Amino acid sequence: MLTLLADYSHLFGPLNVFRYITFRAACAAATALFFVFFYGPGVISALRLKQGKGQPIREDGPASHLLNKKGTPTMGGLMILSGLIPSTLLWANFKNAYVWIVLFVTICFGAIGFYDDYLKVTKQSHKGFSGRLRLLIEFIVAGVACYAMTLVGGEDMHKLGLPMLKGFVMNLGWFFLPFGAFVIVAAGNCVNLTDGLDGLAIVPSMIAAGTFAIFAYLVGNSVFSFYLGVNHVAGVGELTIICASLIGAGLGFLWFNAPPAQIFMGDTGSLALGGLIGAVAVSVKQEFVLVIVGGLFVLEGASVIVQVGYFKLTGKRIFLMAPIHHHFEEKGWKEPQIVIRFWIIAFVLALMGLSTLKLR
Repeated sequence: MLTLLADYSHLFGPLNVFRYITFRAACAAATALFFVFFYGPGVISALRLKQGKGQPIREDGPASHLLNKKGTPTMGGLMILSGLIPSTLLWANFKNAYVWIVLFVTICFGAIGFYDDYLKVTKQSHKGFSGRLRLLIEFIVAGVACYAMTLVGGEDMHKLGLPMLKGFVMNLGWFFLPFGAFVIVAAGNCVNLTDGLDGLAIVPSMIAAGTFAIFAYLVGNSVFSFYLGVNHVAGVGELTIICASLIGAGLGFLWFNAPPAQIFMGDTGSLALGGLIGAVAVSVKQEFVLVIVGGLFVLEGASVIVQVGYFKLTGKRIFLMAPIHHHFEEKGWKEPQIVIRFWIIAFVLALMGLSTLKLR
């Protein structure tokens, strides 16, 4: 919205700064951080009052969780969204369709997660509503978003590039719709599965957002994209703003989510953040880079799939407990050890993802 001020730069020269994505991204991160700091304590107090017993803790989970985390309110994703959405609306170009598409996915996935959290809290059960129904709704939302991308980006959206293969482009045609929807839904649910320890999901989400902010800026710039040999997609540079807003809101949330957490992100936050990251990756045509950058999320999701599949086939378990961060808890690792080590893994994977820009 504030980009409109740039139209009056002929009257006052310094207003021209509002044209620059880098300036607006920095301001968006600061604004989101301020909003979460401002609204955070009130949101926590209101949720603690409304929820009473807080988020139900899995009885089959690590014993320490029943002792240390019981009574902690959930739905902390509302705090993140309270910073992310207003900041994006303030600093992004509201005429840019990609911004609205990614916000649509973020808000819808957040709403799905909110309803799931609501059922868990009211029923005092770690089970929300039907998993199949939830996936169906997520695929519908993601499918609508991908279709909207094709209306904006045209044939550019159908093109699929591979990391480290300069000039190689595969035209998916209309197969892009189910493929893109799968990427978005998978990202949302993998982040959701990662959210199980204090601070575990939010920092890797910020790292992934920072990485894709760089990709969005470069892919949206015709000069940089040509030099680096990546597919140019006009207009996606504005997604740098929403990624920066996520970083700012995430930092604010981490202040309250740091061990011992005053509030949990819940499905409200994890689904929204995962959906946002997935939608940005699809928009900038870096779906395979997402597998690298979000490798920690992929590992968490894969550990659950492998555990469930192997148990159905053999009646035995590969991991002591899934997702895999609980496996390490059962092996005796302390929560801060797991969280910090997983942060390091996420950071290294982000560097690997960024390196694909030059290894082409």
